[in-house]
Amino acid sequence: MLCTTQVPAIAKIPAPSTTIPSQSIPIAQKGDRLQQGKTFYDAGQYAEAVNILQQALQDYRTKNDTLKQALALSNLSLTYQQLGAWTEAKQAIDESLKLLGYAAEKTPDSRLPCTGAQQCAPTDSRTQEVLAQALDIQARLQLLTGEAETAIETWGRSAALYTQVGNKAGEIRSQINSVQALRAMGLYSRALTKSTEINKSLGNTPASLTKAVSLRSLGEVLQQVGDLEQSRKTLQESLQIARSLPSAPETAATLLSLGNTVSAQGDTDAALDYYQQAEKSAPTASTKLQAQLNQLQLLSQTQRDSAARELIPQIETQLAQLPPSRATVYAHINFADSLMKLGSRGKRAEGAQGVEGATTNYQLPTTQEIAQVLATAVQQARSLKDPRAEAYALGSLGGLYEQVGQLAEAKKLTQQALLITQSIDAPDIAYSWQWQLGRLLKAEKDNQGAIAAYADAVKTLQSLRNDLVSINPTVQFSFRESVEPVYRQFVGLLLQDDGTQPSQENLNQARTVFESLKAAELVDFFRAACLDTQPTQIDRVDPQAAVIYPVILEDRLEVIVSLPKQPLRHYATALPRTQVESAIDQLRQNLVIRYSQDFLTLSQQVYDWLIRPAAADIEKSGVKTLVFVLDISLQKLPMAALHDGKQFLVQKYSVALTPSLELLQPQPLSRERLRALTAGLTEPRGDYPALTNVALELNQIRSEVPGRELLNQNFTSTSLRNQIKSLPFSIVHIASHAQFGSQADQTYILAWDGPINVKQLDELLRVREPSSDLERPNAIELLVLSGCRTVAGDRRAALGMAGVAVRAGARSTLATLWYVSDAATVPLMSQFYQELSTAEMTKAEALRRAQLALLQNPRYRHPVYWAPYVLVGNWL
Repeated sequence: MLCTTQVPAIAKIPAPSTTIPSQSIPIAQKGDRLQQGKTFYDAGQYAEAVNILQQALQDYRTKNDTLKQALALSNLSLTYQQLGAWTEAKQAIDESLKLLGYAAEKTPDSRLPCTGAQQCAPTDSRTQEVLAQALDIQARLQLLTGEAETAIETWGRSAALYTQVGNKAGEIRSQINSVQALRAMGLYSRALTKSTEINKSLGNTPASLTKAVSLRSLGEVLQQVGDLEQSRKTLQESLQIARSLPSAPETAATLLSLGNTVSAQGDTDAALDYYQQAEKSAPTASTKLQAQLNQLQLLSQTQRDSAARELIPQIETQLAQLPPSRATVYAHINFADSLMKLGSRGKRAEGAQGVEGATTNYQLPTTQEIAQVLATAVQQARSLKDPRAEAYALGSLGGLYEQVGQLAEAKKLTQQALLITQSIDAPDIAYSWQWQLGRLLKAEKDNQGAIAAYADAVKTLQSLRNDLVSINPTVQFSFRESVEPVYRQFVGLLLQDDGTQPSQENLNQARTVFESLKAAELVDFFRAACLDTQPTQIDRVDPQAAVIYPVILEDRLEVIVSLPKQPLRHYATALPRTQVESAIDQLRQNLVIRYSQDFLTLSQQVYDWLIRPAAADIEKSGVKTLVFVLDISLQKLPMAALHDGKQFLVQKYSVALTPSLELLQPQPLSRERLRALTAGLTEPRGDYPALTNVALELNQIRSEVPGRELLNQNFTSTSLRNQIKSLPFSIVHIASHAQFGSQADQTYILAWDGPINVKQLDELLRVREPSSDLERPNAIELLVLSGCRTVAGDRRAALGMAGVAVRAGARSTLATLWYVSDAATVPLMSQFYQELSTAEMTKAEALRRAQLALLQNPRYRHPVYWAPYVLVGNWL
């Protein structure tokens, strides 16, 4: 089972913990040292806070005031956590809990349930409230030191105590913090459910800090699961409350989260505005710095180099003023990372005219100065005894030396970082340095060592698939920058052109790695998905099928071909990635121009790249079906329309796509009790025009296959769910407007009551109870979407189609790459179902025959009519 999510955030480097600030210190009186310590803490002056709290602790020891000693110790622990002083933080919180009577093997004397360790609470209400806060602080420490599951349990005890003493705000705060722990464990579905429940419990309560924080937490979870529009709305509601209170810390925190969400939406200007507002409203230097770092990261990513350069002196000043802490270490690394990006681009642009950034007199820091920033991070991490932060800093310093070509020093630092990650069992950061080591060894021409390092990186990523893209919730990066290249570069290394053919071992490994990349892309697409994966031998699935794997690398197009019971074949075309993708885009554009024959030349060109070198062997093998595992850019093309100079590919072979053979459910379509649930719209809905031929299409299908029909007002998400739940339909056919996008929330079908996105569709199609009949599992065997299209101009949009195929709970999905002729759909679907219901043939062959029927019709022989229909998933 493969489950994960994506964090659509800006910073690549860990940010400070996002747990919710504690309330004012209970029973602290105005002017006493506890209150003074809190004042320093709130101002981010942690060293001063430690000093005052230690004085307070000594005073309370002298007075033998146990309760206030416990308070001082728990708040000392909280302050030590901000400084990254984990040993001191643990000692302080352990002593606080002991003073409060919270110890192992204590006899239960309260309504708080004891755990396996028999940890119980006192009955005195004042002590209970102090204990609740201490447990909250202990849970924060547990989360920061990697004990997320234990932190959830501890926050549960804290919440229970707050409930006992009637402190609703404290109870909600502990529950919200447990959501952060769920996110740390990659349990985003549970985090979303719990966060939603918390906000429902607050209901229409008046504006409060608790409500603002709860909404911010929900907005952040929604951001992580990919519901960006709802995240933005929720965070804006949180911001409105925070400003009305007013609460400067919560306002700044919410502005930062809003910046991350709108940046993920691609709204760079709005994101920068939110970061700038956060910077202005930030009550502490650390929050102001985080806002500046996020601005710098976004400006460098979008190549706004002039504005980025103006920020650098401000950030340097801020960094110099911050005391050592984990947050300060990561701020140094984040800053250096942005400087490295700007520096590499600045060198390329040096001397160029009209390049943004050339107009400023400010000189970027030199390599030595950036190295000093990272060296400071290493020193601070060591002084804090924080090995995770030290590993980040060392690995980043190695990356800097790699960038400037000092490979020996880069390798030494990278290996040091790797040793640390292995000693603390931190695979979530180890893969980055395994990948970096692989690049360095490749640069040294140590190909075997490089292959081993890349294999380690991929193996680590595979072990982290339950949380692949947000591997650590505080490590924020882009899948396409930091995960996809690991797989793709590894494939290129295994298939590298050194004048000889790769070994069968390398070919098999390259195919496996590419399959894993395809699965990882879908994980990234879903953000919160579970995919069943297992290796599949194609010979066992279909001995009459060949599988073709085209892989687009930076400098060439590689193709691996798997023929039944034969060794793998391999061939390559030396072309830059940009040229290959340009040809693909142009072919796609030409295919949708009716009556034009301009597509033929490019169609033959792509055929020459993908098929021709193996065409004779494919024909000789006697295969009937070509199955393509396509790279992202190629997924927008209908393989059936490739032309060999004499005929289209579909005239010779059945054609199918699969996102990955790992995700295949190889079972033939059973003709017994073949039933179809058909649904569609004929009337216009909002901006969507009428589909006048849908009624005829559904009638034709019903004449071939028995079933039920939902048309117009009867086609709603509820009616679809109820019909699927009540009857064992093997086919669900939806004739309506639909769209495939590069994100799950951009992929939907239109029902009468509105769009149903891919995640909701998954829920609708999986409502039936599992069948007890092992011979006939209760799964939908074929989902047909006959009015859909992929988003034009989006390189990853075809992932939407693959996503539907995998996520919808159907073994196969038949969909279209672009809007098709309403009139042409009727005869094609009629022919498809006729073939499917009257003969024992594969779904791929039934589609082929239906496409050939259109191809032979003078009205519909252009590919624009028949080519966009593609079968994804199980073709049997």
